[in-house]
Amino acid sequence: MTGGGLRSVVLAGGGTGGHIYPLLAFADCLRRHDPQVRITCLGTPRGLESEIIPAHGYDLRHIPAYQLPRALNMNLVRTPDRLWRAARAARAVLDEVAADVVVGFGGYVSVPAYVAAWRRRTPLVIHEVNVPPGIANRLGMRFTKHVAVGFPHQVTESPVLRQARVVGVPLRTSIATLDRAALRARARAHFGLHPDLPTLFVFGASQGARSINLAMAAAAKAVTAAGVQVLHVIGARNEDVPIPPDLPVPYVTVKFLREMELGYAAGDLALCRGGAMTVAETAAIGMPAVYVPLPYGNGEQRRNALPLVRAGGGLIVDDAELSPAWIERTIVPLVRDARRLAEMSAAAAAYGRRDGDEQLRRFVLEVL
Repeated sequence: MTGGGLRSVVLAGGGTGGHIYPLLAFADCLRRHDPQVRITCLGTPRGLESEIIPAHGYDLRHIPAYQLPRALNMNLVRTPDRLWRAARAARAVLDEVAADVVVGFGGYVSVPAYVAAWRRRTPLVIHEVNVPPGIANRLGMRFTKHVAVGFPHQVTESPVLRQARVVGVPLRTSIATLDRAALRARARAHFGLHPDLPTLFVFGASQGARSINLAMAAAAKAVTAAGVQVLHVIGARNEDVPIPPDLPVPYVTVKFLREMELGYAAGDLALCRGGAMTVAETAAIGMPAVYVPLPYGNGEQRRNALPLVRAGGGLIVDDAELSPAWIERTIVPLVRDARRLAEMSAAAAAYGRRDGDEQLRRFVLEVL
């Protein structure tokens, strides 16, 4: 085999950016080591992966996939038949591309790939970033013992991940190699921000966060009156929020930011959700952050952010407590405190890691 043991790799993951962006970062890593390696991604036509993966130049094959039911209902009765049909479609792709290994990143589209790899006796590696693991990866763990995780706390907090290898989270090269200080002046100029004012970078993961948007819009006058400028990513699928006109310092809004490294470089402090990718990125680049965990699901976003907060790299505020008054009382003094931000940045960088893609590749080669 070429490329240190890899000729053809099938990558499975979709639905949200938290599954897709590590997949793409890992694909880029494989291609850096061997431009000839065949990389095939599995997804669905309606998933976010259909917008993102082909745009990055990778082969995306559509397979039928269904969200796994979490309760006893008619969908559960139909699940076995649906799953086997989807697995057969995934198996056909694995056969066509002569897959050496399947690497899965979660999301319901991964399940047919896991079943197909097991039936084909193709080595299967699963990468998980949450505690508790997502339902797709929990099912996949029945078919393989080769599990990698992004953070040390996952191994200690989740019994099913006790034997997992901590490799970190594969990050986009533009993030993994980012020097925030070196890029700051260019990034602020790019957005029309003042070069020297304290800057708050607000975003809510790939889809935005309406509660953060509303709280910031209501706090805009108080924040800017304190001399703090704002770069605010509203989110591509969120409605615009009204920002007061004629503010004393810049308050820049964008719907979507593809070049996140520019946002990270422009900001002194982030206000954001607590998704695993967000926590991995902010930690790796030493970005102090105030995390507002999504108030739904299994509480995984709080679990993601809490170890970093305990290490001194950020703060947590509940979604229900994020108000204009809280922003004025807590965030404004913090973003103006250069010494404390420097301490938080150092703590975040000490917790984070930039080599998740390389470590996952090494793990996959060990499995082979």
